[in-house]
Amino acid sequence: MKRIRNLMLGAALSLLTAVSMAATVDVSGVKMEDTIEFRGAKLELNGAGVRYKAVFKVYAAGLYLTKKAATAEEVMVATGPKRLSITMLREIDSAELGKLFTRGVEDNSPRSEMSKLIPGLMRMSQIFSDQKKLLPGENFLIEWVPGTGTVITVKGKVQGEPFKEPEFFNALMRIWLGPNPADWKLKDALLGK
Repeated sequence: MKRIRNLMLGAALSLLTAVSMAATVDVSGVKMEDTIEFRGAKLELNGAGVRYKAVFKVYAAGLYLTKKAATAEEVMVATGPKRLSITMLREIDSAELGKLFTRGVEDNSPRSEMSKLIPGLMRMSQIFSDQKKLLPGENFLIEWVPGTGTVITVKGKVQGEPFKEPEFFNALMRIWLGPNPADWKLKDALLGK
């Protein structure tokens, strides 16, 4: 009887361990939760991957949405909160990262939108310039909060006031999901392909 109870306990512990391990995804050593609670909503990890520059791993990224999306268009029109989580895998100059984001927006946004995006891009570039550098393991978040706007959090600290314009969040998402993404493999990974 005791042996059966011990076997059942062992099986239960094994199952519990498997379930808890299934709750995270490992992306180049960065643990990303399958689901997160964010502003009262449950967000699912839509997809995750690594941004490469030549052969070097730069950062791990995970896209969280209220429901799965397979195309960039579905991400852009999805309602509810959204989050892109980026964790550095190597040291990078933050000012350079801000410039790359600005170029990514320019390469993926309709020309007619650019004049509306310039103030937000300048402010975002300043946010990253103020950081000086990001080290391996440091994280930043780009979040869409309905009724509030785009919130950027660097190293766990919210950076200034939200960007109110909904088109600003979508312009940032196009850096990774647009027609000329920063990394095609990362785009596919974020879209769960």
